[in-house]
Amino acid sequence: MSGSDLMLFVPLPFVVALLLVLLFAVVARRDDEVPLNWPFLALIIACAAQSMLIGLRWGYDVEVTRHIMPVTGAMLPPLVYVGVRGLTGPAARRWPIVAVLHALPVFLVLVLVIFWRRAVDFGLIAIYLVYAGALLWLMRPGPDVLRLAPFDGVVPAYRALLIATGALCLSAVIDAFVVLDLTWSDGTSAPKIISIANIFGLFLLGAAAVAASRSRTPADEGDRAPSEEVPEDRETLAKVHALMAEQKLFRDANLNLDRLARKTGIPARRISTAINRAMSKNVSQYVNDCRIAEACRLLTETNISVTEIMLESGFQTKSNFNREFRRITEMSPVAWRAKKSVLA
Repeated sequence: MSGSDLMLFVPLPFVVALLLVLLFAVVARRDDEVPLNWPFLALIIACAAQSMLIGLRWGYDVEVTRHIMPVTGAMLPPLVYVGVRGLTGPAARRWPIVAVLHALPVFLVLVLVIFWRRAVDFGLIAIYLVYAGALLWLMRPGPDVLRLAPFDGVVPAYRALLIATGALCLSAVIDAFVVLDLTWSDGTSAPKIISIANIFGLFLLGAAAVAASRSRTPADEGDRAPSEEVPEDRETLAKVHALMAEQKLFRDANLNLDRLARKTGIPARRISTAINRAMSKNVSQYVNDCRIAEACRLLTETNISVTEIMLESGFQTKSNFNREFRRITEMSPVAWRAKKSVLA
C-alpha cells in the first residue's frame, strides 16, 4: 500500500468511531420521558468498536483483529432488528428466549472463526441478508408499525431505519467483494474496498441524519382519493377526533400509537387502518395535522412566541415543527402570523 493510500484510508475508521461515540453520548444523555432503546445504544457502541477494529486491521495491520472483526460484525444485524422490534410494540414476555435466538448468529460466526475460517465471510453475508429481509418484512406496513415511537419523529425514524436496512445490504455486498478479491488477487485490493466501504458508511450515516431531521411526506400521498368508508372506520375516527378536540391529546410530545390506543380503548391496528383507509395518511401525519391546526390558532389568537407555540402544540424540535408547518400551510409560522395580522 502506498503512503498516499495510507493517508486516505487510515483516518476514516477512527473518525467514524469518534462520531459514533459522540452520538452515543448525546442520545444516552437525552433528557425526556421517552425510555432509552438499549439495543440501539448497544448498536452505536458496536459500530464504533467495529470501525476501530477496521482501522487497526487495514491501517496498522494488527493481525489479531481479523479474528475479532467477524464476531463484532455479526452483532450488528441482530441489534438493529431488536432495536426496531422495540419500537413496534411492548417487549415480549419471553425475552430470554428471544435474546438467545438473536445471539445464535454471533455464536455461529465464533464457531466458524475457530473451526472453519474460510466459511466466515459466507456466514456473515448470509446473516446480513437474512436480517435485512426480516427488517423489510417487519416494516412493510409503513411508519405506523413504529407504535412506540413518538409521532413527532416517527416518519423520519422509519426512513432512517430503511437506510439502516440498506446499510446491512451494502455490508453484505462489500463482504462479497472482499471474498472475491481474496479469491482472485490474494486480497491486494481489500484495503481499497474497505476504504470505499467506510466512505459509503459515512455517507449513509449522514443520509440517516438527514432523513431524521428533514424528511418530508411524499408529494403524491395527499393526492390519493380516500378509500370507500367502512362503518367501523367511522366509529373509530369519531372517537379519535373527539379525544383530540376535547382532551387535546396531540399536546403530549411523547404521544405514540400505543398510547393513543390506550387512551381511546381501540386497538392500535384498528386506529391505523381507519386513518389510512378513510384519510389516506398515516397516524403520525394525522396527529401532526392536529398539532399544526392548534399552532395556527395560537399564532392567530395570541402573541406568545413561536417557540412557546411549538411546545404547546406538542412538537419537540423546531426543524420538525417548521417542516410540518410548511407541509400543511406552505409557509413558515412567522409568515402565517404576519399574514393573519394583516388580514385582521
